[in-house]
Amino acid sequence: MPFMVSVIIPTEGAEQPAVATLSALVPGAAAGVIREVLLVDRSSDSRVIERVADIAGCNFLRFDGSHAAALAAGAAQARGPWLMFLPAGAVLDPGWIDETAQFIQSVAASGRPRAGVFRYARSPYAEVSVLDRLRAIARALAGPLADQGLLIARDHYRALGGHAANARRAEARLLRQLGRGSRTTLRSRIVMV
Repeated sequence: MPFMVSVIIPTEGAEQPAVATLSALVPGAAAGVIREVLLVDRSSDSRVIERVADIAGCNFLRFDGSHAAALAAGAAQARGPWLMFLPAGAVLDPGWIDETAQFIQSVAASGRPRAGVFRYARSPYAEVSVLDRLRAIARALAGPLADQGLLIARDHYRALGGHAANARRAEARLLRQLGRGSRTTLRSRIVMV
């Protein structure tokens, strides 16, 4: 398939959120949309995440450095023509597979580079905190946040310079670089568990 996706998940040593995200990706792998999943871990003890990667059939990358540098290292190791960055604990709506394929095909047909972010949805089981309210205001004013994931062609990612290894808030910087004109908010929701 010409639109196979490499998924990069920074895990920070947390097993449960990584497993939740991997579970949501299984249908995409079965449908042939996902080429590979890379678990990038910066924790001091990566054995748990390495075991999760082994059991799930994912690639594992142990990385020392900043969060942004870890994302960039995952992107450099990825082999798919499209990259999907998802935070550990992100669970996508079941319709993400078809929408992702349609989005990639429409970008290829247009010849215009675009990136997609998923529509954020708060977990219905989570209590609303002050931080949640502030993030909702930030999303309304500044646009998507890093916890909404990112779907981007590898070539477009490289042209933008990717995640700047030494930049603070490199994910937010990359989303700002994309701007509203070359960024689409997909209909599929992303929920953090």
